[in-house]
Amino acid sequence: MADGIRLLLVNKPYGVLTQFTDRQGRATLADVVPVPGVYPAGRLDQDSEGLVLLTNYGPLQARLADPRFKAPKIYWAQVEGVCTEEALVALRTGVVLADGPTLPAPSREVPEPAHLWPRTPPIRHRERIPTTWLELELREGRNRQVRRMTAAVGLPTLRLVRYAVGPWTLDGLAPGEWREVPKTEVSAWLSAVRGLGDEPPAGRPRGPVRR
Repeated sequence: MADGIRLLLVNKPYGVLTQFTDRQGRATLADVVPVPGVYPAGRLDQDSEGLVLLTNYGPLQARLADPRFKAPKIYWAQVEGVCTEEALVALRTGVVLADGPTLPAPSREVPEPAHLWPRTPPIRHRERIPTTWLELELREGRNRQVRRMTAAVGLPTLRLVRYAVGPWTLDGLAPGEWREVPKTEVSAWLSAVRGLGDEPPAGRPRGPVRR
């Protein structure tokens, strides 16, 4: 299977589901990526934007989703309010959510990311309430985790963009665009993380049936 490994990087637009079918007729990855036989390695909420990885190789999908295999995810979050050092320390240390404490998440305040596209629809704007951009690095993938973490420290997330997963980033991809990673690059990453944890089961990746 190694010779047939495919890994696609997709810049998922706002409002698109991270799946290929939807009975309610909502926008899905099928509207963006005309490639059969690939499935998401991890999820990204409908109201979030940015990098989604698709693969046809089950072991790669498992490794990308497992925190033991060093594929941290970097997010840019535009939050409501002024970020304090206390809030950053809490994020870096780990915050307690309803489903338990999070792992520490390296976090910092950043300028608005360069070349970031306008969101459609735009975020709500309040004249008297400033916003701040944060960069957070996560090694776990709970449901709506970044949004819940920033809310827990008093900074509700208004816009969320996933910039990177492991060594792969959004660079060069406009919303709705995708590119395929060279097989040599994928094989090199798999070799680099070999031995960091139990070997994931071989086989095709898990994902929704495509129609």
